[in-house]
Amino acid sequence: MIVCAGGNENFSFAKSIGVGLIESGINLTELCLKEKPKDLLFIGSCGIYDKGEILGIYESSHVFNIEYSQISENFYTPTLNEIHFNTNIENVSQETFYKINSSNYICQNTSAAKKLAEFGLDFENMEVFSVFSVAKKFNIQAKCILCATNFCNENAHEDFIKNHKKAKEKLENYLKEHNYI
Repeated sequence: MIVCAGGNENFSFAKSIGVGLIESGINLTELCLKEKPKDLLFIGSCGIYDKGEILGIYESSHVFNIEYSQISENFYTPTLNEIHFNTNIENVSQETFYKINSSNYICQNTSAAKKLAEFGLDFENMEVFSVFSVAKKFNIQAKCILCATNFCNENAHEDFIKNHKKAKEKLENYLKEHNYI
């Protein structure tokens, strides 16, 4: 099953689950209880912490929920904050190396983005950790395919707006070319 956040990131061939970690988790849980998918493919946009190309397509089965507070070393969490699937979804290579981070906040500070990159994270997307958490709970394989719209800096929101429509088009074309849709 292909899912997306929704809002301004809708796709005709994907089921919208909501924006952010909480809304997407609740709605995807409901959807999984009703439809019982055998695998999940989350699609959407992402921001780049340090290295990557605007409008580049990135696939991953390795996600995190690392808040900046954890990078500052002033906080800790007892919760699971990393999920890695060895994906068996059709058209998927056995291993993808990109590490995607999720938070309810979008990074718009170059220094913070560099620290997150130094921690080993490549890109950010608000919903993907929630999607993988639900998939893990239901024992469903999952992966994500994201198109980068911006670097995580002071221009993050403006660049997201500027590149979002093209990113959606590029992502849809990629999915068609690789027989996902």
